Amino acid sequence: MITGYLHDIIIIFAFAIIIVAVGKKFRIPGIVGFILTGILIGPYGLGFIGDTEIIDVLAEIGIIFLLFTIGMQFSFRTLYEMRKIVLIGGSLQVVLTIAATVAISYLFGVTTTQALFFGFLVCHSSTAITLKLYQDRAEIESPQARVTLGISIFQDISTIPMLIALPILAGETTDIAGALLEMSITLVLLFAAVLVISVYVIPRFMNRITGIRSPEIFLLAIVLICFVVTYVADSLGLSLAIGAFLAGITLSESDYFHQAFASIIPFRDIFTSFFFISIGMLLNVKFLVEAPLLIIALVAGVIVMKAVIAGGAALIIRQSLRTSVLAGLALSNIGEFAFVLSIPGMEYGLFSAASEQIFLAVTLLTMSLTPLAIVSGPRVADLFCRLPLGGRLKAGCEVDRDDGIPPMKDHVVIVGYGLNGRNLAQGARVGGIPYIIIDMNPETVMKEGKAGEQIFFGDATNATILTHASIEQARILVIVINDPVSTRSITLLARQMNPDLYIIVRTRFLTEVTRLRNLGADEVIPEEFETSVEIFTRVLKKYLTPEPTIDRYVQEVRADTYQMLRSPSGYTASISDLRMNLPNLTISTLIVEPGAPVSEKTLGEINVRKQFSVTVLAIRRGTEVIENPSGETDLKAGDDVVVIGTPDKIRDIAGIFRASVVSSDAEGDDGQGEGSGLGENVSNRSDSLR
Repeated sequence: MITGYLHDIIIIFAFAIIIVAVGKKFRIPGIVGFILTGILIGPYGLGFIGDTEIIDVLAEIGIIFLLFTIGMQFSFRTLYEMRKIVLIGGSLQVVLTIAATVAISYLFGVTTTQALFFGFLVCHSSTAITLKLYQDRAEIESPQARVTLGISIFQDISTIPMLIALPILAGETTDIAGALLEMSITLVLLFAAVLVISVYVIPRFMNRITGIRSPEIFLLAIVLICFVVTYVADSLGLSLAIGAFLAGITLSESDYFHQAFASIIPFRDIFTSFFFISIGMLLNVKFLVEAPLLIIALVAGVIVMKAVIAGGAALIIRQSLRTSVLAGLALSNIGEFAFVLSIPGMEYGLFSAASEQIFLAVTLLTMSLTPLAIVSGPRVADLFCRLPLGGRLKAGCEVDRDDGIPPMKDHVVIVGYGLNGRNLAQGARVGGIPYIIIDMNPETVMKEGKAGEQIFFGDATNATILTHASIEQARILVIVINDPVSTRSITLLARQMNPDLYIIVRTRFLTEVTRLRNLGADEVIPEEFETSVEIFTRVLKKYLTPEPTIDRYVQEVRADTYQMLRSPSGYTASISDLRMNLPNLTISTLIVEPGAPVSEKTLGEINVRKQFSVTVLAIRRGTEVIENPSGETDLKAGDDVVVIGTPDKIRDIAGIFRASVVSSDAEGDDGQGEGSGLGENVSNRSDSLR
C-alpha cells in the first residue's frame, strides 16, 4: 500500500522539479508550475497518477497550513494600521466584484445561488503570486504593493464567511435565519476562545517551550497548536480552513510569531504544492481545445472587470491614479483561495462539471498572466496619465510618496544580544545609527522589547527572519553569537541575500577566521585572539612597561596576525578595504569643537598633511558631505572630519580639534588612551560615508 503512494509521490516531485525549474526561466510563478504538473501527470494528461486519494489528503493538509500562515499574518494591529485600505478598499472590491459577476451570470441564465458562488470565486486574487512578484521587483514597500496587500487581506478574511455561507447557498438547510444565527454564535464563541487562548494560554505555553531551547520541540508545538484548534473548529461544525485560520490568529500577536512563521513555511510550501497539483489534476485539457474562444473571452473579461473594480476601489480611498492602475492590474487574477472555496463548492453541487472545467481553465490562465500584468503596469499607468484628466486624478499621476514611517535602510542588523550585542546597540543608539536586533532568547526579547528596544525573536539562519530585519536594505550585519555553525550559516545566507552588505563577525576561535571570510564575512574578530591581546597587555602594564611600547607591540601583533589570516577577495577595492591592506593606518572621525584652534580655518592654513602626516578624506557638515576637500575648505564648529593616518599621528592632531589644548605631557597621556581605541576600530561615522 505505502509503496504505491511512494511511487506516486516520487512521480509528482520529479515532474514538479522539472516543470517549476523550466517555468522559472520564463518567469512563470511556482504555483502555476504546480498546476501544470497536475495537468500533465493527472488522469486527463499522461495518466501517471490514477488514484488521487493520497494526493487529496495531502492537499487538505496544504489548505490547513495555507490558512494557518494567513491567520498568523493577520492581526488586529495590522488591520488597524491599514484600516482604510483593508476595510473600505477591500470591502468595495469584494462586494462590487461579486455584484458584477452575478449580473453577468444572469445574462447567461445562471441561477442566483450559482451566480453568487461564482462571485465568491472571482473576487479573490492571488496574494502569493502578486507579493512574490513585488518582492522580486524590489517593490514590496511601494504604494501599489501596500494597496494590493491591503485588499488581499480583506479577500483572505472574506473566505471565512463565504465558507460558512456555502451550505446555505447549496440549500442544505431550510431555516436560513436559524442556520446563520447558530453559525454566527458558534463563530463568535470560537473567536472569543481564540482571543483568550492567544492572550493568556499561548504566551505561557510558548514561554515554557522556548525555555527548553529545542528547535524540534518549538516546531512540534507550533504544529500542535495548528492541529488542535483546527480539530476543535471542525468538531463544532466549522470547516478545517476556518479552524486553521483561527489557529494562526492565536499566534499572530505572539512574541514568537516571526520564528513560528519561519518554521512553518517549509511545511506550508510542501503541502500546498500538493494542493495546487491536485487542482491541476482536475482540469481536462480536451475542454480547453474544444472551447478556446470561450476560455479566451472569459479570461479577458475577468482581467478587465477585476482590474477596473480594484482600481476604482483604490481611487475611492483616495489613492493616486498611477497607484490605482498598478494595483488594479496586480489584482486582476483569480487566486488560490478560490480553489479553497471550489472544493466544498463541488461537494455541495454548486456548479456542474462543465462549469468546473471553465473555472479551472480561467483561473489557471489569469494566474499565469499575472507577471505580464504587473510588468506592463507602469506603461499602462502612463497611458492613463496622458489622458486629458483634471483635478485629483491628474495630480495623482505622480509617483506616490509614502508619508508614513519610511522603511528601514542603511541600518545595522545585530544578531545576538549578549554583552557584545548590547554594547553595540548602545553605541549605535548614541551615534544615531538605525539598528535592529535578532535574538533567540525569549526572555531577553520580551524584556528588552517592553523597554523599547528594536529587537525581535527569531533564528537568523532562516531567510524569512533576515528579510524581516530588512537585510536586503541593511548596510552592516554584525554577528555576535556563540554558535559557530549558525554563525557560518548566517554569514553565507546574508551574503547571498545582499551582496553589498558589510558583514562583521565575532567568533570564539582563531581557526574560524579563514572559513568565515571564505563564506563572505568582511571582517572577523576572533575572541580568542583579542582575549590573548588583552591578557598580555595587562601583564605588561603590571611590569610598568611604558604605554607607547605596549601600544606599538599590540599594533604589530594585530597587523601580523590579521594580515596572515586575510586572503584576497573578489570584491572591488573600497575605502573599507584600506585598513585590511594597510593595517598600520587608521580611519577615524574627529569633531571640531566650538573654540578649537582649527575652527574657522581652512585646511591650507592648518596644513595637516605636512605638519601631522594625516590626510583629510571628507568633511560632514550636517547633511552635507564634502568629499576630498581642497585646501580652501574651511572647518566649522560641529564638523565631522574623517582623517586617515597612523594611530600616533592621529593622536597628535586630535588635540587641535578640542576647545582647549593641554600641555604636551597631558596630551600624550590622553592620546595614548584615545589612540588605543582609534587603532582598534574604524569609526561608525566614517563608515556611513562609504
